[in-house]
Amino acid sequence: MKKQQLSIYVHIPFCMQKCRYCDFLSAPADDSTKERYVNRLCHEIANESKALNEYEVDTVFFGGGTPTVLSGEMLERILNEIYVNYCVSEDAEISIECNPGTADYDKLCKLEKAGFNRLSIGLQSVHDEELAVLGRIHTYAQFEACYADARKAGFDNINIDLMSALPGQSLTSYGACLEKVISLRPEHISAYSLIIEEGTPFYEQYADHPERLPDEETDRAMYECTRKRLLEAGYERYEISNYSLPGLECRHNLVYWRRGQYRGFGIGAASLIGETRFSNVDDFEVYINNTHIKRDMQVLTQQEQMEEFMFLGLRCTKGVCAQVFERLFGQRMEAVYGQVIEYYVNLKLMVCVQEKEETWYRLTNAGIDVSNEIFASFLLS
Repeated sequence: MKKQQLSIYVHIPFCMQKCRYCDFLSAPADDSTKERYVNRLCHEIANESKALNEYEVDTVFFGGGTPTVLSGEMLERILNEIYVNYCVSEDAEISIECNPGTADYDKLCKLEKAGFNRLSIGLQSVHDEELAVLGRIHTYAQFEACYADARKAGFDNINIDLMSALPGQSLTSYGACLEKVISLRPEHISAYSLIIEEGTPFYEQYADHPERLPDEETDRAMYECTRKRLLEAGYERYEISNYSLPGLECRHNLVYWRRGQYRGFGIGAASLIGETRFSNVDDFEVYINNTHIKRDMQVLTQQEQMEEFMFLGLRCTKGVCAQVFERLFGQRMEAVYGQVIEYYVNLKLMVCVQEKEETWYRLTNAGIDVSNEIFASFLLS
């Protein structure tokens, strides 16, 4: 009997210093704290394996925080715990996030040898003054060294993260940033607009002073520049903010957008198994000291499943398939969401496409610009 596919997410909540825009569950830590966390994390990974023995792991993603603040030996130990306790497919995508300045050539060699085969490097900008404003720990020169070391270590699937609409950033400076990244020919580029999150230093600095940031028109111009320039350079946009060379999409992230099954390990990590969503506690000491982790569990109703199918699936440029919807939920998509779909199709924010015997609905480029508004329209309650 063929095993179901499962993705694994491993949360490493440590970083060298907190970036000024970051609201993720992460913070600096000493070596003792890291050791305690890795011990607990490995215990959780091993302890949960019996409940997941009917699955084959197709993707693994180490995120954070900055996973590479841990030693190469620690990261190898965690990954090995997964290989020992789970059925991992031979061609599994094994990704790890990395910040320049936290991984030298020797560490990158250890990671590649341990089994990591995809590296996601958080660049954000090629301009040192913009990196300083963001609170990043690295310079562009350090990124260049990290990228070269990663190639030398054998990584042939690399993502680079970029941010736009930064304080003081112009369309010209962002365009120069994009050109430098394109010249490196990474296999994947994630390009996000800065979001001012409550509780961050940037929120205190800019929430009441939006005039200090690029205006909405400039933000959209940067976004359109990204789409056009990456298309010209051979990158395909497969999700609102993600671009790849043909066939090199991030398989792990596609699991989230397609509502595949995934299990998160570590403090605050989220999971979807069957139709149950749950997440680990977000208190560090509670996570470390409890053998049985209390989780926030939610069994999704069919309505909630349908809503997720629509607003997650529409993040992908391929869109959502009417036939898949009917097969999953026993109802025609048009019967449930026909009025909403027709409304946005008439506004040219969505389009209906026939592919062989399948009907797909997807956002247009104009629809992507107002995607959050469209997603909200598919919430039935």
